[in-house]
Amino acid sequence: MIPATRAEQQATLDAAYAHCAAIAARHGKSYHLATRLLTPDRRPAVHALYAAARTADDFVDVPGADPSGDLATWSKALLDELAGGWSDDPVRLALVHTYRRYDIPLEHLVDFLAAMTSDLDVTGYADLDALDRYMWGSASVIGLQVLPVLGTAPGVAREEAAPHAVALGEAFQLTNFLRDVAEDVDRGRVYLPEDLMSAHGVTREQLAARQFTPGFRELMREMVAVTRRLYDDAAPGTPLLARESRDCVRAATALYGGILTEIEKADYRVLERRVRVSRPRRLAVFARRLTAAQLARVSTTRAKPNSRSSTGA
Repeated sequence: MIPATRAEQQATLDAAYAHCAAIAARHGKSYHLATRLLTPDRRPAVHALYAAARTADDFVDVPGADPSGDLATWSKALLDELAGGWSDDPVRLALVHTYRRYDIPLEHLVDFLAAMTSDLDVTGYADLDALDRYMWGSASVIGLQVLPVLGTAPGVAREEAAPHAVALGEAFQLTNFLRDVAEDVDRGRVYLPEDLMSAHGVTREQLAARQFTPGFRELMREMVAVTRRLYDDAAPGTPLLARESRDCVRAATALYGGILTEIEKADYRVLERRVRVSRPRRLAVFARRLTAAQLARVSTTRAKPNSRSSTGA
């Protein structure tokens, strides 16, 4: 039910965004740290997008008695609420507001929800092309959702930056897949292409048994190279963004790219433990970008003295 007064609506909306920020802080430490480099008006929307993706993903990864029904019910409610403009669920409310405020195309959400639904049944991917088709909905559209929030530089159309946003979304997703091989196989899913696994003599059974082999090392080495190429494809997009958003993206890229470095340092032994970028390293990346982000923010504030409130309501 929509609160009766505008003040009550704003308070409810602020609480919804705060709820999403807490989810991002709890589950996406590197991601949340990078968002602190954004201007305050952009930050809540990025938290909302993260929290919604996390919530939908949890229906699959941390399932209840009826994961398919739970995801379908949540998805239908969200799509209905987008049309109506309000939700009584804090995550969906923040997402509805974000979508409407930034005019994010509805098809991005539909494609994302379809990818989450496919995770309930699809347990593997024949080759990189098949994995790419899945990642369109699970990762590419995430980049496209975030792009309107970050904004583009003067004279740069959103369409010009979009391919780089897609590449970065896929790079982040593949990085997660490589880090989380063991966790994913425990859930019955493998995001390493089956043809490459076969070429390196790696089987699902070996992954499930945590059997590290020279073939697995080479498979991971090849997949790290694939992922680094996606980061390379994404890099030219950062200068196309609004100046005050660039350091957030640079920090996120350094932090997620750092996971690949940690995988290499661990000799690709991700089956035995979950590699992480250390907290001192995360803070060092944040500190390195902080001054530049603050300067960009001051410059933008001077140019736009009448900026909107944090949630833009």
